[in-house]
Amino acid sequence: VCLLFAFENDAHERRVKEIVQDELALPVSVSSEVLPEIREYERTLATAMDAALRPVMESYLGALERDIADLGVPADVQVMGSNGGSMAATTARERPVRTLLSGPAAGVQGAAHIAANAGMRDAITMDMGGTSCDVSLVTGGQPVASSEVSVGPYPVSTPMVDVHTVGAGGGSVAWIDEGGALRVGPRSTGADPGPICYGRGGTEPTVTDAHFLLGRLRPTSFDADLSPDRDAVRSGIARHVADPLGMGVEEAAAGILKVANANTERALRVVSVERGHDPRDLGLVAFGGAGPLHAAELAAALDVPRVLVPRAAGALSALGLLASDVVYDYGVSRVRAWNSIDPGTIEETFREFETEGRDRLAEEG
Repeated sequence: VCLLFAFENDAHERRVKEIVQDELALPVSVSSEVLPEIREYERTLATAMDAALRPVMESYLGALERDIADLGVPADVQVMGSNGGSMAATTARERPVRTLLSGPAAGVQGAAHIAANAGMRDAITMDMGGTSCDVSLVTGGQPVASSEVSVGPYPVSTPMVDVHTVGAGGGSVAWIDEGGALRVGPRSTGADPGPICYGRGGTEPTVTDAHFLLGRLRPTSFDADLSPDRDAVRSGIARHVADPLGMGVEEAAAGILKVANANTERALRVVSVERGHDPRDLGLVAFGGAGPLHAAELAAALDVPRVLVPRAAGALSALGLLASDVVYDYGVSRVRAWNSIDPGTIEETFREFETEGRDRLAEEG
């Protein structure tokens, strides 16, 4: 439910919600609770996303809480929020739009945590997994947050850690476009069948296959259930990349990595150079399953002087969740002529936010 001026007066939205719940017994998302701010497109969009996600999150988190209770674990379930803080699972179920970028946000928090421990307060974070690469900026030890972040094509104006994502990961597929140029991603093989070198039936060459062929991955370090086949990798890269481009297989593998790095470098420039930050003043924290493999070349391309690779690079998002505070954001729009603004009213609004926030934290212990 999204009425035009509900950010000023939510009485009618609350009444519509009551009627729907009385008549249909359905969960209802209303804009004055989701995003009580001016600009009806963004407010409607956030409310619609919240409504679409509620049954999914209700089912998933409800089952998770029940399973954890059945195991005899007494702890309350906390869920990462897009804003870089955690929240109670009940809140995430009631307001799932606040979790849209929770995974990447947890990674940025983990990167900020270990960077601070290493004396690096200003850094670019790079989380490259199997499908995508999420990059963000940490300044003064804190992730940069924004309320103007897009999720796919949708501008979702709820507060989020400012993460920029490109389709470059270990499973990103290398292919030749209609113009005869080598491209990498955004399509990914995923974990199953995965890259050719996994030996699970994958046939399309990926970034991971290029690393494998060039000796950057040790076959003995793979999962015991995987059966890396160097000949199959050579054949796949030759058929899909090297032969169409008239080059050697090793040269093609190096080209795949060069294109993947170029895609990621552009993303790193978006969160640094394009926002007024000189990469020479920053460190680079590389994590995710694939991030450290690309970090040195990307740092050299951007003149970043220092690269930090966490010991548990593949599990840094989990660390970030554990290191995060409980955080709730409050905001509202009040559209007034400047000369009619009453400082007392503004002060009262802040007091209401503070009371609401303290009550929420008290509820969660």
